[in-house]
Amino acid sequence: MAWYVLVIAGIFEVGWAVGLKYTEGFTRLWPTVGTAAALFASMALLGIALRDLPLGTAYAVWTGIGTIGTALLGMLLFREPATVMRLLCISLIVIGIVGLKVVTPDP
Repeated sequence: MAWYVLVIAGIFEVGWAVGLKYTEGFTRLWPTVGTAAALFASMALLGIALRDLPLGTAYAVWTGIGTIGTALLGMLLFREPATVMRLLCISLIVIGIVGLKVVTPDP
């Protein structure tokens, strides 16, 4: 169950990271409220996942999910470059996350 909570926390991390772009420097109320809510949810769920998962593994997976999701949405929503090297580097992060899941025993 902790792994599922951690994945949801990572999704919320993507939400607040992308939400930052929409706040326009915290000058827009509702995007700012949504971003803050996603940040709170992400941190709270990470804290819950840490009850059962090792800190280093959970944090690396959480930030990895956030990094991958934010980078991909940056390409899709904000037309950031989707170069072969960028996609290759994102793939390496995915491999790292999968590797951590494989070598970390289930709680």
